Amino acid sequence: MVPERVGQNIRNQQTSRSPLTLHDMEAGITYDQAKALFDQYVKSPIMRNHCRETEVVMRALAKHLKKDEELWGIAGLLHDIDYELCQNDLSQHGVLCQKILKNAGMSDDLINVIVSHVYDVDDCAYADRMRMEDFEHALAAGETITGLIYAYGLMRPDKKLVNAEVKSIKKKFKDKSFASKIARNLIMDCEKLGFDLNEFIEIALNAMKEIADEIGL
Repeated sequence: MVPERVGQNIRNQQTSRSPLTLHDMEAGITYDQAKALFDQYVKSPIMRNHCRETEVVMRALAKHLKKDEELWGIAGLLHDIDYELCQNDLSQHGVLCQKILKNAGMSDDLINVIVSHVYDVDDCAYADRMRMEDFEHALAAGETITGLIYAYGLMRPDKKLVNAEVKSIKKKFKDKSFASKIARNLIMDCEKLGFDLNEFIEIALNAMKEIADEIGL
């Protein structure tokens, strides 16, 4: 779900859901197949930017954590594949994507990770579930930090990320009136990955700088 560009409220509920088995996870589809799905279902320029931002942040996190960069990148690219189909009924966000991704041949494990980014989110079908695995926390935090960084880039006089600094973005993180719909608590899931906020912002910012021209910043 697009942070800031689509607001979200977060619950703090418990569930007895068993942890996923993520060892040696396979995607079930190639990156080229993922890109084709992305092009088929994601048309809005804002959504395309958000998904690409999330992809590169996820790849950067995977690199730091010594995980499968392509697998994590696919999760980032396709996490909102159903959003444009259900933006008027967010209870279906995460539900429709399962059908789309299952029909495309994606593995159940990766589908579960992708769906987890709407766990604990009001109005979604899985609001009563909680993220439990590093991959899940990375996706939730990774897609959310893109909204803060993007909003910061837009408010800069030059509207560019090239000279953006971690300390400035962290200051905006602390200012709850800035990009107020962004769920700061989701961004703090970075601590569950072993990163402090400064480290996490730096990783995400550097990743987004690599595609700054593509996303118009």
